Amino acid sequence: MYNLGQYIPRQSPVHNRDPRVKLIGVVVLGIIILQMNITGLLAVTALFLVISLIARIPVSSLLNSLRPVLPFFFFLFLVYVFFTPGHPLPWFSFGPVKISYEGLQLGIIQISKFLLLVVAASLLTMTTTPSEITMGLERLLRPLRFIGISSYNVALLVSLALRFIPMLLDEMNSIKEAQLARGANVNQRRISGKIKSITNLAVPLSINILRRCDDLVDAMESRGYHPGPRTYLYELALTRTDYGLIATLTGLLIVFLIYHP
Repeated sequence: MYNLGQYIPRQSPVHNRDPRVKLIGVVVLGIIILQMNITGLLAVTALFLVISLIARIPVSSLLNSLRPVLPFFFFLFLVYVFFTPGHPLPWFSFGPVKISYEGLQLGIIQISKFLLLVVAASLLTMTTTPSEITMGLERLLRPLRFIGISSYNVALLVSLALRFIPMLLDEMNSIKEAQLARGANVNQRRISGKIKSITNLAVPLSINILRRCDDLVDAMESRGYHPGPRTYLYELALTRTDYGLIATLTGLLIVFLIYHP
């Protein structure tokens, strides 16, 4: 089963593209998604399905990548629905609790945007190795050196964060299984029980993550790591297709920003 942030090796045109192109594509699509209406979001959804087909990534993997964020987005959807003023829907009014048409519409559109942003990030991590993401970010952020910011250090932080996402999910699943093996009830129905379950999960999870961080620091120091410019075994090289895609994405963003109301 796919975990958020996990690379899926395939031989496809999407996997073979330069990581800089994919990073630029995610940024451009992210800007466009945040400004889209429901019709545009459906078009972007169709585009992501085409990209996953070309990349030979199963749709089930895309859906699995949304599972960790669904509870938070569902809570956010309820906030939009119940706290957005507007015309109440007669079929969904329960005394003082009213659901407005504007809140329902805003909730659907906003949550759809957030879900598509997660899908875009998932497609990036599914088709690009962490080392490629690091190299791509380091190249794109090189102009920051003129203001005293190390592009490699920023890229390394992002790369480590991506590596820790699947590890965090694995640690959480392991702790849950250990608690279930000891007879713990992790499916509490009462709010107090849920808070207690979250606390029992958060404390050992935080301790394990801090221990993993210490192990990572020790491993980097033992290998002589030091901040600063790095060299790579393989250097990135843009092809004509990559240049064409970058030009297309740049033109698409400019046209969208000019003609979008």
